[in-house]
Amino acid sequence: MIRRSILTGLAVLALSPAFAQGRKEPEVATTPKPLPTQTKDVVLTTPPVTPENTLNLDLSSGGRVSIQMRPDVAPLHVERIKTLVREKFYDGLVFHRVIEGFMAQGGDPTATGQGGSKLPDLKAEFNDLPHVRGAVAMARATSPDSANSQFYIVFQPVLKLDRNYTVWGRVFAGMDIVDAIERGEPPANPTKIVRASIGSDNVPPPAPSTPIPAAPAPAPVVPGTPQL
Repeated sequence: MIRRSILTGLAVLALSPAFAQGRKEPEVATTPKPLPTQTKDVVLTTPPVTPENTLNLDLSSGGRVSIQMRPDVAPLHVERIKTLVREKFYDGLVFHRVIEGFMAQGGDPTATGQGGSKLPDLKAEFNDLPHVRGAVAMARATSPDSANSQFYIVFQPVLKLDRNYTVWGRVFAGMDIVDAIERGEPPANPTKIVRASIGSDNVPPPAPSTPIPAAPAPAPVVPGTPQL
């Protein structure tokens, strides 16, 4: 299957952010169109957060990440996320590629960067939403229309990716949980999506794990008492 991946690091951001099939080198990307006024407009016109367009990710590291999805700019991608979430596709999957200072990528059932769902790939919906801290976008291969199920969350602004990937949401709660996702390519002990849910489905966060009580201290030995 076509590898769905994004840049391996900020040092190669000047190159194409998508990888071709196999191990081919990325091609040189065209410079994205400037977006100063559009970025401002996007900020000013961000719709209110609603339960139906809220994605909740309960992670194995503890805590819930809440993402505002944007069907107003990426309706096909948001609908795909909702479909897969309600099929429990993401439950149990890991963040298989996490680069310090860049992004955390997950949504691959094979945890290799080459997997996806059984649904057809999506047509690109490149838009004016910028890759600011907490932005959530779809990973893809070289073809703009190759996104399927894999997504990534950026740790800090990476504006050179703008209009090369479909941004469909942004974290509005739990970014500290995102920051704590285990790093690595792949991580030695990857952070898992325990459960993904849509806000309007009213799925409560998992109960916090109960700590195992300490064993009771042994009774003091009375001198002269026989020992078994």
